[in-house]
Amino acid sequence: MTLKKKPVTGMKDILPAEMQLRDYVTGLIKETYKSFGFSPIETPCVEHIENLCSKQGGDNEKLIFKIMKRGEKLNLEQAKEEADLTDSGLRYDLTVPLSRFYANNANDLPAPFKALQIGSVWRADRPQRGRFRQFVQCDIDILGEASCLAEIELILATTTLLGKLNFKDFKVRINERRILKAMAAYSGFTEDQYDQVFIILDKMDKIGWDGVKAELLEAGYPEKNVETYVSMFGEMENAKDSLVYLEEKLSGVLEDGVIDNLRMIRESVEATAAAQFRLIFDPTLVRGMSYYTGTIFEIEMAEFGSSVAGGGRYDKMIGKFTGKDTPACGFSIGFERIVTILMEQGFRIPGAAVKKAFLVEKNMPAEKLCEVLKEAKAERETGAQVLVALMNKNKKFQKEQLAKEGYTEFKEYFNR
Repeated sequence: MTLKKKPVTGMKDILPAEMQLRDYVTGLIKETYKSFGFSPIETPCVEHIENLCSKQGGDNEKLIFKIMKRGEKLNLEQAKEEADLTDSGLRYDLTVPLSRFYANNANDLPAPFKALQIGSVWRADRPQRGRFRQFVQCDIDILGEASCLAEIELILATTTLLGKLNFKDFKVRINERRILKAMAAYSGFTEDQYDQVFIILDKMDKIGWDGVKAELLEAGYPEKNVETYVSMFGEMENAKDSLVYLEEKLSGVLEDGVIDNLRMIRESVEATAAAQFRLIFDPTLVRGMSYYTGTIFEIEMAEFGSSVAGGGRYDKMIGKFTGKDTPACGFSIGFERIVTILMEQGFRIPGAAVKKAFLVEKNMPAEKLCEVLKEAKAERETGAQVLVALMNKNKKFQKEQLAKEGYTEFKEYFNR
């Protein structure tokens, strides 16, 4: 059997230059989020298949890398269906494992609990720019905080981090699942129809309002309901204040306090933000995960052309493990997308140590080699990063390769 040198489709090898950037971004994430009171935790990359297939992960549940049973538990001869062959799978996000983690450890954690997770996840998705089948997610979550202080802290922490990476003029889009549901209810849709209506609404950026209207009609919904629903978005766009419009239009349908919460989030974030960005109420923002129960948000960057971070409130998920609902809200940064943008921009790590390469001629006597090693030791003690390597025949190519890894100073040592 011939061995293959390329990685599995959708996964990649990471070269030193990118790895240095990834390490820097990871360090900055930890430093920034810790300053907001988030505590690092870690969960296993393998989860129980029941948890992964609990109808909380939306379309991601179709993309699970499932793991076959092992040893005596794996009985191929008697297996009749997939469930007889698998009992676990690789996690497709960090939210489901966090919910299990909290349900299992809540008695040993403070309330509210502010969690920071950075780890790989796996999805059998179609690979494309900034999207892989194995990729790193970075999540911050606040568990046990029912007020909009959770949303405010999550948005401020995430935007502060992006500002430290020199990103600016990006958009933070915000919406509320309860507003989406109230608009659908006001238009005459029934609760069991909401998910399909929202899936179609989520396509608005690609198919426009005519396309949304056409798809809703094709799905068999009454024309009156569709007209009422679509016209509300037009009226809202023309209104002086979208939130005031919704407050009046959905009076008696929308739960009390929802609009006030959004106002509080907007005013607090705009007054205390450390980065340059625009916070925009976007009534068409849906987000695909079915577990969201309240506020939802995404960050868009012109450099990428789509969202690079997203999250929201999921107050019902932990209760599926414990039988008791726990307020929960989280924000996830698209780590791979951020790194992709920084690599394309030629981002230079600020304050990075000077990288020097000491190139030693072959067959250097031990006495002279020790002198070189002592010099390298002295340089390292001053904070420099020093590589000691034998000199290749093609020195020019050797230096070019080292320069790609950030080496800026070269010193050559000869026997004579």
